[in-house]
Amino acid sequence: MNTINKQSLDSLGYHFIPSHFLPKGKDEYYLRNEQNKNGIDYRQLTAFEIEALVRNRNTSDNWNNILVSAEFDPELVKNCKFYGLVRIGKLEPLYLEFHNLRLPVGLYNSTIISCDFGNNVIIENVNYISHYIVGNEVMIVNVNELNATDHSKFGNGVVMDGESEKVRIWLEVCNENGGRSILPFDGMLAGDAWLWSRFRADEKLQNKLREFTDARFDLRRGRYGQIGDRSIIKNTAIIKDVFIGSDAYIKGANKLKNLTINSSAEAKSQIGEGCELVNGIIGYGCRIFYGVKAVRFVLSSHSQLKYGARLINSFLGNNSTISCCEVLNSLIFPAHEQHHNNSFLCAALVMGQSNMAAGATIGSNHNSRSPDGELIAGRGFWPGLCVSLKHNSKFASFCILAKGDFLYELNVPFPFSLVSNDAKRDELVIMPAYWFLYNMYALARNSWKYVDRDKRTDKTQLLEFGFLAPDTINEMVNTLKLFHGIAGKAFSEKFRKANGKIQKDLHTLGKKLLEESDRKLNDMVFLADEIENSNRPVRIIRMLEAYQLYKQLIIYHLAEQLLNFIGEKKITTLAELQKVIRTPKSTTEWLNAGGQLIRTEAIHKLVSDIQKNKIKSWDNVHQFYKIEGNRYKEDKLLHALSAYQEVFGGKLKEETLYHIFTQALGTRQWMMEAIRKSREKDYVNPFRKMVYESEAEMNKVIGPLNENTFIAHENEKFKEFKRKVNGLLKKSTVKI
Repeated sequence: MNTINKQSLDSLGYHFIPSHFLPKGKDEYYLRNEQNKNGIDYRQLTAFEIEALVRNRNTSDNWNNILVSAEFDPELVKNCKFYGLVRIGKLEPLYLEFHNLRLPVGLYNSTIISCDFGNNVIIENVNYISHYIVGNEVMIVNVNELNATDHSKFGNGVVMDGESEKVRIWLEVCNENGGRSILPFDGMLAGDAWLWSRFRADEKLQNKLREFTDARFDLRRGRYGQIGDRSIIKNTAIIKDVFIGSDAYIKGANKLKNLTINSSAEAKSQIGEGCELVNGIIGYGCRIFYGVKAVRFVLSSHSQLKYGARLINSFLGNNSTISCCEVLNSLIFPAHEQHHNNSFLCAALVMGQSNMAAGATIGSNHNSRSPDGELIAGRGFWPGLCVSLKHNSKFASFCILAKGDFLYELNVPFPFSLVSNDAKRDELVIMPAYWFLYNMYALARNSWKYVDRDKRTDKTQLLEFGFLAPDTINEMVNTLKLFHGIAGKAFSEKFRKANGKIQKDLHTLGKKLLEESDRKLNDMVFLADEIENSNRPVRIIRMLEAYQLYKQLIIYHLAEQLLNFIGEKKITTLAELQKVIRTPKSTTEWLNAGGQLIRTEAIHKLVSDIQKNKIKSWDNVHQFYKIEGNRYKEDKLLHALSAYQEVFGGKLKEETLYHIFTQALGTRQWMMEAIRKSREKDYVNPFRKMVYESEAEMNKVIGPLNENTFIAHENEKFKEFKRKVNGLLKKSTVKI
């Protein structure tokens, strides 16, 4: 049986805060008065104004509780019911227009309970609006219910005074059994979500992060809902316990409950038709349209949910788009793309710059006795068409998976790889460095477009979009070592029958063969261990080419960092450079903390400082991100130097620097040519051209190759790189 409470009608609109939660000497409006900062000087109605309001079929339980501004026109309030204390700003004989919706200023045909209104608002056909503070020039039209309760949390994972811990909202990211749950809060960054979801055995850290979240909010009961200036709400069914920033646009939504919708004049957020959003935080500049369902979520700034997307128990990073598909229990870093109706992502940590193709099913099948599997994918993760992938799996940066069912757990440590399932031979096939060999255009353009499309107004975290960075450089360095063992093992097993013995130090043997590009390697089959949890072969193809490419890229990355350093320090010669650079003793490990690359030792110090109460709030954590961002250039240079040293050894003499820049120039020219060639395929492939009647039609549809703006942009960058390098080399005293 439904419980229906019956109260005296004269109490409607009053006693919003239960008496036992009121501080001594405070009335039920004390928090409301703190929240309302519109600066309007309200006064009581005159007898003439009351007469006009009654004549216009308005009613109130107590006209003395209707307060208005000096420029209040009672003729602009018609057929409304007022209960409790209602304060109304300036009403002038004007109409407001937004997207061809033109309506007169005023309050019409609405039931209004204990609300504050700014100047020149439009409230029309609002069946029920209760305990809201509404800004200036706000339009609210055709809304069934707009209501705030005394325990509103606006999507934040807190409990208000007197509430049970059971009502706290957790996000169960990365894992379906809640083992990595985090508390959402307004202002949460991807780095915060990552930090909280890791280090789960550290209970002291976990408790501190929870304390940070509780301390971030005022837990007193009685906060009103708020709607910022110039926001538009129309044709919407239910809005309950929702904070709405300025300049927001909400149209045709079904249900919005327990949300913070951040919006501003510089970064407007929009919510469209058929959306149902519950228990969430929505960042600035977000767009949510057409039947979206989101429950227990954080949507970071300038992201989009569209066309029936479902986002549940998940965190989605900045500048991301999900449409037509389902995402559950996932933590996704910035710049994620997922567009297709039949793609599915579950229980995953996806580290950004990622793209889910149609039919990709990631994490839908469990191969354990409980739903506790997880997937971890480095930056640039790209599961291709109809990929089916099981837990647990882990992928290095910029891995692309070809169409197929991957029936076993995977641990792919090789960056920039193409991973294929060869069903005919029953083997896993991995091509390291695939992107550089076959699709340089897409790799380079993606890095460029992420920077170009980064619309964040708050750049607390310095996001790394470049494909060469400390994380990928470390992966390449580690891959070179793995290749040594793989090559040594393949050589030893192939020739052991001939010489009757097996080499003991396979890594040393493999390194020697690869460094010398020994022709004996050309006809070998390279098999890797501990990549797939199966008994079938894992074959590495094009390994010798990948080995050389990785080494070239490590050199090129160092040259890029040195050029940045030279520009900042105004160094003019290699001899001068050689005197000021220092090489670290060892290569540092790095972690991807929400799209920001941070040294592992710095993260561990952060954790230690939180435990020791040196870092006392999320604001302090965010300051840590800024500090690490400010030193990133220097750290990246030191890391590039140490990575080079680890792979090539020797001292960085002027002659060494000369060779580094000479090789880097050749690599940069090769990359430029590869960018053009990989795009050129679309213009010369007869199967691509056959859909066009002529070359003129093809150029009209996809644009002429010689007018490609990205290729032109990269060509200019190459010329600048070449100019700088040649300038250094000309001043060198090195004799070749």
